[in-house]
Amino acid sequence: QVQLVESGGGLVQPGGSLRLSCAASRSIASLYAMGWYRQVPGKKRELVAAVTSGSNINIADSVKGRFTISTDNAKDTVNLQMNNLKPEDTAVYYCNAKTRTAINYWGQGTQVTVSS
Repeated sequence: QVQLVESGGGLVQPGGSLRLSCAASRSIASLYAMGWYRQVPGKKRELVAAVTSGSNINIADSVKGRFTISTDNAKDTVNLQMNNLKPEDTAVYYCNAKTRTAINYWGQGTQVTVSS
């Protein structure tokens, strides 16, 4: 069974940076896309950024210009470079992987807290 392992979360001051990383425990067959979602208590999980195998990128308007997503298809890894972080970025961030057969995998979530 595939497991997505996340790292890089933590506490950072406004304006600071963090880099999230997610790696699959096993190679994912027919991998189509990998990305990041985030969720705060009482709110639905929302897309932050995702990239397909063809390097097509979807990114939330709220993080454009500040966050950058990258993947390493050879290692089934996705990274999220987060710059100029704001308090409203505080959330649990979840790694996601999708296959061409519509299978979804989710990480356990990593906490990002932006506070002075």
